[in-house]
Amino acid sequence: MIGIFVTGTDTGVGKTLVSAGLLHALSAHHPRVVGMKPVAAGVVPWGDDWASEDAIALRLASTLAVAPELDNPVLLLDPLSPHIAAARAGVQIDIAAIVRSYQALAAQADAVVVEGAGGFLVPLTDTQTGADLAMALALPVVLVVGLRLGCLNHALLTAEAIRALGLTLAGWVANRVDPDMDAVDDNIAYLRARLGAPLLAEVPYQELPEPGSLVFDLPKAWQ
Repeated sequence: MIGIFVTGTDTGVGKTLVSAGLLHALSAHHPRVVGMKPVAAGVVPWGDDWASEDAIALRLASTLAVAPELDNPVLLLDPLSPHIAAARAGVQIDIAAIVRSYQALAAQADAVVVEGAGGFLVPLTDTQTGADLAMALALPVVLVVGLRLGCLNHALLTAEAIRALGLTLAGWVANRVDPDMDAVDDNIAYLRARLGAPLLAEVPYQELPEPGSLVFDLPKAWQ
């Protein structure tokens, strides 16, 4: 079973797009692929209920349908940092419970793509962050770099934080979130030389992102 944890240099850098794209790419090699959004803050109508836009996107890209409590065990109403949204809702985010949901997914699937919330160190509680969740899951990490001014510092700091915890940075994705960014190729070349992990995909700017259009250079272990 293949498990992947997707994190980003910040919020709004395209983690959901990349996670859904990875699901599409993995489904070419594995029949049962499923996305997981462990913690989501902010909801939209979904059928007769409410759901996270991120979780919906992952469900649409998955080949395996599962119960919402497995692919999105923590759904919070307010679109805020998870620790604030959870406090408002009177909810305590329990990393051990999230791990159990992941294990239930892993028992059914050939591949699970887990999309983290916000950046790598986003607070989940007053004492725990997204990094604690990544450590508990112990999965290889894919870093989504939103290509915009400041991304080099954010990417290098995030990669350093991932490795400092003993986790594997399996690869990174360059996502052009700013269509007017200058010297894009120079920024990508700098990160290629210094991140110490393979570039899995380059995502052009898209006004209407289409996950199925992304082209990945998947590691052989994921094929």
